[in-house]
Amino acid sequence: MRKLLSSLDLPPVWLAAHVIVVWVVSLLSPAVFGGPGAALGITLVGIGILLTLGAAAQMALARTTVIPRREPTSLMTTGLFSWSRNPIYLSDVVILLGVILWLDAVLALPLLIGFPWLIQTRFILDEEARLTLAFGPEFDLWAARTRRWFGRRRALPDHRFP
Repeated sequence: MRKLLSSLDLPPVWLAAHVIVVWVVSLLSPAVFGGPGAALGITLVGIGILLTLGAAAQMALARTTVIPRREPTSLMTTGLFSWSRNPIYLSDVVILLGVILWLDAVLALPLLIGFPWLIQTRFILDEEARLTLAFGPEFDLWAARTRRWFGRRRALPDHRFP
């Protein structure tokens, strides 16, 4: 049983569980977003799916794993990975927000705090430790210029000159 639960401990499973919770909450939630929310929600779900496919394609081209807890063979720092150290996890959050809007589940909005925290504590921190071990200073440099979820930092100052 423990092995089965361990094999199910994957980000898509957690996303699916959260989507199910959103659906249940939508049955109890007051209608707030309406048609515009549904349209925006469907758009965000589509964007999230495209982000996932794009990042997975980049990883496949680099012949590195998309499966958490496996050893990375490449450090992805270009393309989508130059804007987010975790574009697939970011796309999961975008999809979750899209589903909340689509299903008009305003009472499910707190999941947008809990889900990223869950993903970060269960997967991202471990992945960053693996990347640090595998790529050392190269990972540190990338992490210094690319935010964990989204965005780039300003160029780091050059301390070689007084």
